[in-house]
Amino acid sequence: MDIEYKFLKEIDCKQGAVRAVRFSVDGSYCVTCGSDRKLKLWNPYKSATLKTYGGHGDEVMDAYASCDSSQIVSCGLDKLVILWDVATGTSVRRFRGHAGPVTTVRFNEESSMIISGSRDNSVMCWDVRSRAQDAVQTLSDAKDAISSIRVSDHEILSASFDGKVRTYDIRVGELCADYMGDAITCASFTRDGQCLVVSCADDVIRLIDKDTGELLSEFKGHTGKDLCLESSVDCHDTKILSGSADGKLWIWDLVSQKVIAKLSGFKPTKHPTVSISVHPQKNCFLASNGSDILMWNCASHTDDE
Repeated sequence: MDIEYKFLKEIDCKQGAVRAVRFSVDGSYCVTCGSDRKLKLWNPYKSATLKTYGGHGDEVMDAYASCDSSQIVSCGLDKLVILWDVATGTSVRRFRGHAGPVTTVRFNEESSMIISGSRDNSVMCWDVRSRAQDAVQTLSDAKDAISSIRVSDHEILSASFDGKVRTYDIRVGELCADYMGDAITCASFTRDGQCLVVSCADDVIRLIDKDTGELLSEFKGHTGKDLCLESSVDCHDTKILSGSADGKLWIWDLVSQKVIAKLSGFKPTKHPTVSISVHPQKNCFLASNGSDILMWNCASHTDDE
């Protein structure tokens, strides 16, 4: 069966370089983080800006929408984690505690906790419902900057430039660390939660068995050039996706490890594709490239549109 990926649109976000793009939990809108210190909320299907959020003192590096889409959490080089009210566009809470720039942020499944990772080598957990200013927990096992965080119903997954991916089991309070041999730019769960997709600075994406730490597959061909590239699985757990310094969105078959697509927009670009986001229910992809976000979907006949 041939899989075709259809380029849908290119949106100039007009907020400097887009540091991150994130679909909402239901996939109906997305958030972009700009080097102009602002966040923007979009309906990407209509190329429509819905809201702009300003309050960071430096570049916004990451953002994430809550499970009911009523709030957004963001983080930036100003060391701040900010909680926003989506409707009013105002900041509800500002969490100060990180000693360095905050590069990655997520909600837990119920959006009752915020988890943030920083260049100060720490992961901090903040209680959204409490009025306390301090983090409820600080995970300081990493020996270098935190590059990415992912959260499942019972685990926190953190990746660090120290070459280790760490899985914290919240239920039993256990830490499992796997050493990859090189700085890690991104780590995420597969959709079934059985494996980890780990992007490393040696331009290799590794598929790791989450329970045993066994290396299952390697995916190569894209170029990193010391960029903090993001990777992901598609929504069916059958493809691996990654940004690349060549400005393309690379896609591999998970089983055969073969490159099946190198997606780009209509016009040539000198910018790398750094941040990517996969729609939660279907194979629709967003990627940041310079000041633009690009959008594709899967046009194969087995996919629900």
